[in-house]
Amino acid sequence: MDGTPFGTAECGEDSVVLAMWRRQRATPASPWGEWEQVDRGGCGADILPVLTAEDFRRLPIPAPVLNVQPAADWVLVNMETIVYTDPSPVTLTTDLLGYQVTVEATPTRYTYDFGDGSKPLVTTDPGSPYPAFDTFHVYRALGTRTITLTTEWSGRYQVAGSPAWRDVDGTAQTTTTSAPFDVVERTSKLVAELCTAVPTPDDC
Repeated sequence: MDGTPFGTAECGEDSVVLAMWRRQRATPASPWGEWEQVDRGGCGADILPVLTAEDFRRLPIPAPVLNVQPAADWVLVNMETIVYTDPSPVTLTTDLLGYQVTVEATPTRYTYDFGDGSKPLVTTDPGSPYPAFDTFHVYRALGTRTITLTTEWSGRYQVAGSPAWRDVDGTAQTTTTSAPFDVVERTSKLVAELCTAVPTPDDC
């Protein structure tokens, strides 16, 4: 066909297997895009499709849960606000050139934007809850804030019929944002009775 690229792989003296190419279009009426090589060719049963970085990024990787402590609608100014997430890998399946493909996505880097204009925290540590926490932020001003977590994922995949796992040449990202919360200031004072009493004591 005119415009179709060709490529070959040598498999002995006389055996030659064509490489795989593809091109795509957004709708049936749209023009075809450029040809893209998805496989370098191979020998017989060794020919398998390649999961590209673009294929990987199109998968519905679920964003990990963003945990914030204290788990309330407010945090204290000048005190640690703790963040952490789940580093568990995610397994998905997809179809690629007629093959079923199992994909394992693993979170590798986390970027926290704390919504106060400070420099984002970039780390490979998913963090831990109180009291063994090591990923946190200290707000220096009062106000309403949200925290946004961007997670970078690496991937590997296995094509049905092959025992081999292959690495994805590229990464994907997911983003999740916390519910809004207030950064507040609290003071303490001595009272004569418990403030949980009913009715509430006058000095509370």
